[in-house]
Amino acid sequence: MEIQTKDYTIQYDRATHTVTCCGSFRLSQAQEYAPIVQLLNIVADSSPNTIALDLRKLEFLNSSGINIISKFVIKVRQQKNIQITIKGSKQIPWQGKSLKNLQRLMPSLHLELE
Repeated sequence: MEIQTKDYTIQYDRATHTVTCCGSFRLSQAQEYAPIVQLLNIVADSSPNTIALDLRKLEFLNSSGINIISKFVIKVRQQKNIQITIKGSKQIPWQGKSLKNLQRLMPSLHLELE
């Protein structure tokens, strides 16, 4: 599955259960995130043992986008049988602080900052 626009790309690899996000999520309204939410919900609802969320090439994420990622983490946490790993980059300023906050929502979340 893939969503591609001029600003961002989000891909889901079913074989590795990896969601990869690239570009910038600068969408102005929560409704504009609907396709992304739908893709993330499909991933969570498929109940794999593990999910990797690779954000290393996501250069910008606004507050609405952070909200969407947070809700995804909460949905995964509620399923109780899924381990999630989030991959981020120390080179992208927003990721260090924002991604660490996701561990408060799901203490078992594995965060990898490169």
